[in-house]
Amino acid sequence: MNDHNFYMLAKTMNGLEEVLANELKDLGAQNVRIQKRAVSFKGDTGFMYKANLNLRTCLRILKPIQTFQAHNEKELYNNILKINWTKYLDIDKTFSTHATTKSDVFNHSKYASLVMKDGIADFFRNKFGKRPNVDPSNPDLTINLHINKHTCTVSLDSSGESLHKRGYKLDTIIAPMNEVLAAGLVLLSGWNKIDNLHDPMCGSGTICLEAAMIKRNIPPGIIRTFSFQNWLNYDQDLFYSIINRFSNNIDEEFKNTIFGSDINADFIQGAKETSQS
Repeated sequence: MNDHNFYMLAKTMNGLEEVLANELKDLGAQNVRIQKRAVSFKGDTGFMYKANLNLRTCLRILKPIQTFQAHNEKELYNNILKINWTKYLDIDKTFSTHATTKSDVFNHSKYASLVMKDGIADFFRNKFGKRPNVDPSNPDLTINLHINKHTCTVSLDSSGESLHKRGYKLDTIIAPMNEVLAAGLVLLSGWNKIDNLHDPMCGSGTICLEAAMIKRNIPPGIIRTFSFQNWLNYDQDLFYSIINRFSNNIDEEFKNTIFGSDINADFIQGAKETSQS
């Protein structure tokens, strides 16, 4: 596998950019730069795996593969068509597209996404006479398009489902607080991981659960899967070695106490069920 460093973009919530940047630096990222609701950085394939597994205030990690200029729909389509998609996607696999736009020309993100989808499908149809299927809910490959005026950046989404979906929440639990936000609040609070922590309006316990994971060095992505595991160049041995390394750093002892309380008894019961799942 080519293990050179490449540019990536970590997406986050407004106000958590600096927290995410510090997480990336602590993890060993290079060329960390804060942007609006995002942090750019450089690392190799192993670092991309490590970042998805460990970043607490990140929503998803994008790997740009092509940047070009497009002034109209035809230019956008033709540039998408020029990309060698066989490097990233098998014809028997599924894909989905997602776009964000800041452009007077491309002012409808769903339409820009549709143009990209057509370009990818036609690339395969022109080359093989058939095309991969689109699966918006559970694709093998998610492709992101960002348009800023006339500059178009095509990226592979290495995360898949948003990284706030850790995997510990029960489907029956009402959880109004996003896990990324909860982790960000804990990290911004200045909590030293030694003193007790109390959330008096804990709801379903998200802040308490994120604090417990921070305290014990539990990687937030330890029980979930990632989109990069479907990539053609996925290195399973490398990823498993990273999981094992960080699993060995989990603190099995819980020396301090994290309290959660709430006026709603149903929330407390839900928090108990989630913490035991």
